[in-house]
Amino acid sequence: MTLGVCYYPEHWPRERWEDDARHMRELGIERVRIGEFAWSRIEPEPGRFDWGWLDEAMDVLADAGLGVILGTPTATPPKWLVDRFPQILPVGPDGRVRGFGSRRHYCFRSPDYHRETERIVDALARRYGTHPALVAWQTDNEYGCHDTTRCWCDDCRAAFPAWLRQRYGTIAALNDAWWTTFWSQTYGTFDEIELPEQAVTESNPSHRLDFRRFASDGVVAYDRLQRHAIRRHSDRPIVHNSMMLFGDYDHVDLAAGLDAIAFDNYPLGQLEESPLPDDVKERYLRIGHPDLVAISHDLYRGLKDRPHWVMEQQPGQVNWAPSNPIPADGAVRLWTLQGFAHGAEMVSWFRWRAAVGAQETMHAGLLRHDGTPDQAHVEAAAVADELGLVAVAADEDAQDAAPARDVRAALDVGAEAHARRRPAVAILFDYEDLWAAEIQPHARGFGYWQQVLAFYAPLRALGLEVDLVPKKLAGRPVGESEGEGGRDLSPYLAVIAPAMQIVDDDLADRLRAWVAAGGRLLLGPRSGAKTTSLRAHEAAPGPLRKLVGARVTRVDGLRPGVTRTLRLDGHDAPLTYGTWADLLEAEEGGEVLARYDDPAYQGAAAWVRRRYGAGEASLLGASLDPAAMTTLLASWLREAGLDPRALPDGVRRSGGWWLNFGPDEVRIGALVLPAYGAVLAGDDAADPPERTARG
Repeated sequence: MTLGVCYYPEHWPRERWEDDARHMRELGIERVRIGEFAWSRIEPEPGRFDWGWLDEAMDVLADAGLGVILGTPTATPPKWLVDRFPQILPVGPDGRVRGFGSRRHYCFRSPDYHRETERIVDALARRYGTHPALVAWQTDNEYGCHDTTRCWCDDCRAAFPAWLRQRYGTIAALNDAWWTTFWSQTYGTFDEIELPEQAVTESNPSHRLDFRRFASDGVVAYDRLQRHAIRRHSDRPIVHNSMMLFGDYDHVDLAAGLDAIAFDNYPLGQLEESPLPDDVKERYLRIGHPDLVAISHDLYRGLKDRPHWVMEQQPGQVNWAPSNPIPADGAVRLWTLQGFAHGAEMVSWFRWRAAVGAQETMHAGLLRHDGTPDQAHVEAAAVADELGLVAVAADEDAQDAAPARDVRAALDVGAEAHARRRPAVAILFDYEDLWAAEIQPHARGFGYWQQVLAFYAPLRALGLEVDLVPKKLAGRPVGESEGEGGRDLSPYLAVIAPAMQIVDDDLADRLRAWVAAGGRLLLGPRSGAKTTSLRAHEAAPGPLRKLVGARVTRVDGLRPGVTRTLRLDGHDAPLTYGTWADLLEAEEGGEVLARYDDPAYQGAAAWVRRRYGAGEASLLGASLDPAAMTTLLASWLREAGLDPRALPDGVRRSGGWWLNFGPDEVRIGALVLPAYGAVLAGDDAADPPERTARG
């Protein structure tokens, strides 16, 4: 477990640097991220590099025993570069150029920007690739932030037809996949195809999905360019920092080429921007929703099935959300320990000292604007002390060794520890399923993350830990897939696939094999509705139909606030649902477990199960509310051989830590959890849920 902080030496007088570095090390911090926005300081004029200040900063941090994570500065191309190559600027779907004056003002597919990126990254890696302070690289910063993944510029217009030709081979194959006979959209050549979302009304959904794939591939290719430039001169680990529940590109593809994946954790900002109800937002106003934060940790850990990093951890008030409350006392400590509990190898606060100007003036740091400690500094010190990092920081030998610490080894040790505590339940997630839900929601309240959270949050409230497994890797032999290799599902007793719309024969075969070997699979609403090109399967759930013993006859997309009920076998009380309902009909081998009450559905099934080989698979058609989902999952999990037990409201457990997101002290047996507190009590404390069979 390592603590870090984001630092901007170029923002502060040179005479402060030694004091800042010494102060960081005394606090227990080992790693410092710098440089990710500094292009204009590194290269103030075309071809004229000013390395002196950065040389000094690297040396100062090294002398203090700090390891440096050096960011490539490509998220902020300088004004002179934009003036020289204006075509690098991104273009929005309205055709307007998005100009200079903030950040992320470039198109991922610009040939000019590729050339300039390779030039600056090569120069940076050549100079610092073997520097004794350097422990890792960060490529760019928050790819896709501010809606910049997709671009409608001339370079993208020129590249898209070639991408489609490579994917489909012939225009006839594309026309068939996109079903272009509808609205007379048939194309004669690939070059006729324009970028979508600039039409009179909605563009063809298959066209839009492929445009998202194209844009995502552009992000991954751009990162690959940076990694190759770094690797010519440096063997230090390479990481990128993404964002909480951000889905504009396929993070599985990006993570495959990285040594580690990171995300930026802002619990209060994320809460304010989330679709959660206002009463929930008010309740968690100063602490953040425990499951919104936890699912991000589990997702990013799941991308590589090894420890992840938190590159930016909220230290106080943020500046960018619709509302920006200050955190509760104890929140910064709780968030930091929650990261380690969910498998993070490093948690790094953003930022060391609050900026005194520009766009982020109102964003807190560990230090206030005047350089005095803020509340987050107090809590950072407490975390470092209880993890034993302050004692390490005080040791001169440890200081000397800190920059050279083997980050790869730390990640490997963490991966082994994660494998030893593999949870019993996994959730399959997929970015293309996310895009499909965004392209055709069909119900105003339907969203992919909402559907995933509808399963994830009750599991966590029932005391269970959860792995998030990329759908595209699930059930493949390890080493089969490019980059990462597959993910073995055999350690899991139960797997859930929420809103898994896109299903092909290959995925169906992998899931059938796992179920036949004894697995328990639960499919959520809209599963198996679409092909890989977003054409409808003629009967959902498509290739999974025989596995679950059911088909979908109709669907019901409800407006927000409208709810109905269904009846679960063996339960007297009705269960409430809203937003979405797949009306199911049991087929050969299918057993109805629940039926809808709504007379409009004429007694249609809501949940159908089929025994298959040594396991079973079921299809749940309704988007249940949290209480109903908890009831259903508790029953299903007990049948799977688990013993779920509801935790007190706001309490969660992970990795031996017990976390209290409530404002009051909580007692669980002999365990005492302070308000907004975390206690390392071990997995056996207070009788947590445990496996009772298989595995």
